[in-house]
Amino acid sequence: MIAYSVRRLLGAIPTLLVLVSLSFFMMRAVPGGPFDKERQLPPEVEANLRAAYHLDEPVYQQLGRYLLGLAQLDFGPSFQYRDYSVTELVMTGFPVSLRLGGSAMLVALVVGVAAGCFAAFRQNSAADHAVMGAAMVGVSIPSFVVAPLLILAFAVHWHWLPAGGLGGGSIANMVLPVVALALPQIAYVSRLTRGSMIEVLRSNFVRTARAQGLSPTQIVLRHALKPALLPVVSYLGPAAAGVITGSVVVEQIFGVPGLGRFFVNGALNRDYTLVMGVVVFYGALIILFNLLVDLAYAWLDPKVKLQ
Repeated sequence: MIAYSVRRLLGAIPTLLVLVSLSFFMMRAVPGGPFDKERQLPPEVEANLRAAYHLDEPVYQQLGRYLLGLAQLDFGPSFQYRDYSVTELVMTGFPVSLRLGGSAMLVALVVGVAAGCFAAFRQNSAADHAVMGAAMVGVSIPSFVVAPLLILAFAVHWHWLPAGGLGGGSIANMVLPVVALALPQIAYVSRLTRGSMIEVLRSNFVRTARAQGLSPTQIVLRHALKPALLPVVSYLGPAAAGVITGSVVVEQIFGVPGLGRFFVNGALNRDYTLVMGVVVFYGALIILFNLLVDLAYAWLDPKVKLQ
């Protein structure tokens, strides 16, 4: 398993190089620059700033310098946050996004799997249609609609929960953003679990377990759950990376200082290195979570061999 993981990580290096190169040239192709303000800088001041950040060099030379810094885990200096490097900014926002996104994925996994199993055991019943109808609504309504509705209901109307901010990391402040992030994921997970569980319940080994007199709970926990989770695990890899790095809209709505805030501010201010740092960090997380998904596959399905 260790040798397989090392080979996968080494094989991901070309993918990261392509991601970095495309992002680098796309950022340079966007009109404007990091030092374009409403108040135009004197030409000599702007020239000095460009020279200080090596923006006066040819693009290929800038890319080579950036790749050399990445090899040393240095994302470079931020153009807008003058007292911070991009590495410091990413490490500042990531713990907040990790706590928010990790909590949302945990809620989505527990509730989604439970709802999917419940619907699968009652296939084509009123309960099944109700669960799948709610899941379809969850898939159809985006987070930027759900989040304001949650604030309006639970913060403005009933005054049960804070409308935004971290509040020192209190649980009350985390409830609404976690729910807003988790609801679409619950819908996807429940639909995947239901479809997979229905297929597994028709398998021969499940019929044998029923013939032995096992209860539905024992059948699910001992025999059906692990193979039914395979499609869910495939989905959780990229989904977890996307949610943990922070939903840009949800973080902005609730005023959560995660990676989403830095990405939005960096894009608006043409902060090349900050946007690049978030993109590269996001890409590395996707590669890491896909590796974890493959390892989880081998644990859930003994027929899968890591070679």
